[in-house]
Amino acid sequence: MSKLEPKIHDEETGLDYVLAGDYYIPAIELPEDDDRPIGKWGRMHRVYLEETNLLLLNHLILTGRLHTYLADLNEQAQNRYRRIVRQMIETESVTEELKNTAQMRWVQCMNSIASQAEEIIKDELIFV
Repeated sequence: MSKLEPKIHDEETGLDYVLAGDYYIPAIELPEDDDRPIGKWGRMHRVYLEETNLLLLNHLILTGRLHTYLADLNEQAQNRYRRIVRQMIETESVTEELKNTAQMRWVQCMNSIASQAEEIIKDELIFV
């Protein structure tokens, strides 16, 4: 019976493995602290990855880049969402005057804009 190496490196995946008993387990380290929130968009994308691209999700987890990836995506989605909402408000002339004179109409317009912007973000960034 040959002696097993205490530590090996897989060139294909770029991961190091350490011997634990008779098994090799990935030697992964926790990434540097990233205090940025994953947020709504990041959580949505993670669920999407779990359902459609488990290989990418596992790779991000094993390389310790999942949190950074999701936090970056969340920031991009949030910025894009705000920009879309602002542009749609200008395009549809939803003003403070409308808010003061016809509150229910203003709420309807804002809800419609928010729903449309959310669908755009899902199509462009989340479900890809």
